[in-house]
Amino acid sequence: MMRTRPLKVALLGCGVVGSEVTRIMTTHADDLAARIGAPVELAGIAVRRPDKVREGVPAELVTTDATALVKRGDIDVVIEVIGGIEPARTLITTAFEHGASVVSANKALVAADGAALHAAAEANGADLYYEAAVAGAIPLVRPLRESLAGDKVNRVLGIVNGTTNFILDKMDSTGAGYSEALDEATALGYAEADPTADVEGFDAAAKAAILAGIAFHTRVTIDDVHREGLTEVTAADIASAKRMGCTVKLLAICERAVDGASVTARVHPAMIPLTHPLASVREAYNAVFVEAEAAGQLMFYGPGAGGSPTASAVLGDLVAVCRNKLAGATGPGESAYTRLPVSPMGAVVTRYHISLDVADKPGVLAQVATIFAEHGVSIDTVRQSGKDGEASLVIVTHRAADAALSSTVGALRELDTVRGVASIMRVEGE
Repeated sequence: MMRTRPLKVALLGCGVVGSEVTRIMTTHADDLAARIGAPVELAGIAVRRPDKVREGVPAELVTTDATALVKRGDIDVVIEVIGGIEPARTLITTAFEHGASVVSANKALVAADGAALHAAAEANGADLYYEAAVAGAIPLVRPLRESLAGDKVNRVLGIVNGTTNFILDKMDSTGAGYSEALDEATALGYAEADPTADVEGFDAAAKAAILAGIAFHTRVTIDDVHREGLTEVTAADIASAKRMGCTVKLLAICERAVDGASVTARVHPAMIPLTHPLASVREAYNAVFVEAEAAGQLMFYGPGAGGSPTASAVLGDLVAVCRNKLAGATGPGESAYTRLPVSPMGAVVTRYHISLDVADKPGVLAQVATIFAEHGVSIDTVRQSGKDGEASLVIVTHRAADAALSSTVGALRELDTVRGVASIMRVEGE
């Protein structure tokens, strides 16, 4: 039997995502009520600019006093889509203290302070859900947190930023350079006016921290994630990848060590074979590849950003949280019982693609090979080309630790015959 008294919802933020949340809550009110077991009522919308025209948003619900809104004793659920650290963190904790559960799309805050937020939710008997914080509409947080709760996840490998995937896809398909591809992404609305968070990997690193924490049942913050952006990726790198039967993607990689004693989390460009499922992810789409002990290999794919996809994830969490409210229960909270340390990037073992500019004369390859051998890095393949006294060496290694590769490159730079290190890129997915 459906309860007639509505569950009241406060919305913090009414931009692209917030406006779409409002629209769906209004147009699908009957369906949401049927799925939850009670009506849901949008009781207030906190914004910074009340005079902005927001089509379909009831003006009488708009307020600039977000604090007063979350302190109302009749609010059951707060939806936070304003982003950033503050005032979001204070508003969320205040909501918990006043009896409300929270649905958030705030990847930066969850990645930086998820443990404290979960503790505040638990202390107040409330829920904290954030499916929309990672990969937009793609169901990923809940499958990791609930569907795979009985399994052991060993690796999460994914494309979790649509802007960077669009840029790299255009570089691969058209031969464009980074700047040209970024300009196209900006013109189409995929890249912000200031694309730093995307192209320098900050956005993906926040998502990697969240995924690693859930997958490995340990605390991982954004400060634990090694981060490299794609601004140094060149058309030559893309061409080299093609010659190897690979493509270049900006990957978020979370791994459990073979001995199970530690984990790693990293974001960086990498070459992946065209045979890998992630290689076929085009345009601004996201995809995450999960490797679990019992379930095997799973892939989650779909639109990773945008108003409607993100709102879909928010509303899914809203239904779950409201059901918990009606049942007088809470859903899964933080699971960090393993307390595994996060290993530094230097301990990560992978393959590498290195391009060197060298003098075109006898003995150079032997010198370079000796340096690799002295630092314990085994060479898989070498390709050499050159003329007029200058040459290029492209070397692909067997698996080696990042620290060993770094020391190798440092020694190579000391050789008189090595004019420069044109590029270094990891090779993943094999």
